[in-house]
Amino acid sequence: MKVLVTDPIADAGLDRLRDAGHEVETDYEVEGDALLDAVSDANALIVRSGTDVNEAVFEAASELVIVGRAGIGVDNIDIEAATEHGVIVANAPDGNVRAAAEHTVAMAFAVARSIPQAHGRLVDGEWAKGEFLGTEVNNKTLTIVGLGRVGQEVAKRLDSLGMDLVVYDPYISEERADRLGAELIDDLHDALAAGDFATIHTPLLPETEGMIGEDELAQLEGGYLINCARGGIVDEPALAEAVDDGVLAGAALDSFAEEPLSTDSPLLDVEEIVVTPHLGASTEAAQENVAVDTAEAVLAAFNDEPVLTALNAPSVDETAFPRIEPYIDVAETAGKVAAQLLDGRITEVEATYEGDIAAEDVELVTASALKGVFEPLEWQVNAVNAPRLAEERGIEVTESKTRQTEDFQSLIRVTVHNGEDSIAVEGTLFAGEDARIVRIDGFRVDAVPYGHMLVARNDDEPGVIGLIGSVLGNHDVNIAGMFNARETQGGEALTVYNLDQNVPDAAIEELLGDDRIVEITEITLDGADERQAE
Repeated sequence: MKVLVTDPIADAGLDRLRDAGHEVETDYEVEGDALLDAVSDANALIVRSGTDVNEAVFEAASELVIVGRAGIGVDNIDIEAATEHGVIVANAPDGNVRAAAEHTVAMAFAVARSIPQAHGRLVDGEWAKGEFLGTEVNNKTLTIVGLGRVGQEVAKRLDSLGMDLVVYDPYISEERADRLGAELIDDLHDALAAGDFATIHTPLLPETEGMIGEDELAQLEGGYLINCARGGIVDEPALAEAVDDGVLAGAALDSFAEEPLSTDSPLLDVEEIVVTPHLGASTEAAQENVAVDTAEAVLAAFNDEPVLTALNAPSVDETAFPRIEPYIDVAETAGKVAAQLLDGRITEVEATYEGDIAAEDVELVTASALKGVFEPLEWQVNAVNAPRLAEERGIEVTESKTRQTEDFQSLIRVTVHNGEDSIAVEGTLFAGEDARIVRIDGFRVDAVPYGHMLVARNDDEPGVIGLIGSVLGNHDVNIAGMFNARETQGGEALTVYNLDQNVPDAAIEELLGDDRIVEITEITLDGADERQAE
């Protein structure tokens, strides 16, 4: 097999491929049409962040089996195009975890003891011993925002140095936090207020972009902020102002919203802010680890073995895939709806299969259900890495089957728990391909899972449905479909609305102002943008 490597990686990875008998070609300057020519007969492509692996690359590379990213981020790889062309995309998510964690710890010490500032003054000829009074980490509280792999490694290291740990992560289990000796706090402001130091370890998502702004920084009054995760999570101008005004004692950043960092960034004007040029993974060991991990992924793909770090490859028998494929979207959608309806941290996910689908290997279907549950929460979650994400967060996943079913040929039920309450969403296929949600929390419905949806719980009284329709209409929200169910006459009812637009906050507030409305939840599914455009 031919492996094309277009960005520099450690020799250990290249040697692993050559030792396995494969041809390795390196070309670190290739781009444009030359890249398309070079990749035309390649069986594997290994890149870092310097190569744009777009649809044109996949069109040109008819023999390509896998693209390996020697690192975590895959922003430069068109994963959808890869999937359409049957190409596996795999990254190396674990190789630089320790390096990133150690850099975070180093940055905490650097800012707490003013090490870069003191160094700069000394090399300029000034003995400024009396001007720098540092802060010890012993007996201080560290707030960890995001307890993923790097966050957990940071927790272990700083816990051993005498720090108390608090964690904010809406999707981590209390049990997992307890194992690390950390207190789990549900509110971000409360978690920041509890800390003397705060370190950020979340992915950059729409939900996390700008999540640390002026109000959040004020909660960390007198403390230190460290961000070695992703740029864009912290409002950089607000951070510069907070440190400059003395709201924070200092900050240390290794990642920025725009890189390279502009020379006119306000961060560079504040002496108490330490900055490094995205060095978190820049160690010899980390670079060797990601190179070897990427090579192992390529070898697994060549040998038709599971690629454990794949971002898009289904692990299911080829002959069985056509039978379960229609149910993958059903399970994913049921997971999305259930997760958005449940308040609180998810502690358990159950996938139940009834009827004909119970006779199949449903591992991929269950993984797709988890993808639906986690999709709003994780960067590039998919059916391959969703089970691992559940394990990392201490979320119990159970799967059960029965050939018995009352009403449908096949039925999938996804139930999510938060430790106290649970929500079950059931889906099936009509006419073999028409996906429907047929029960929500026990209420029988017949809802088309698409675009913008509104789920309303209300007292079963005359005029409530008319009220909801009028309020939506007054706010220029068009109802495309409606599906109503109730427990008993005069009891609680549940109605699902398919909408052409999202619902303004003012409309939801107006609805909740009526005592007959128990709960209103807006759900966003695939196709929302397309429907709104129509």
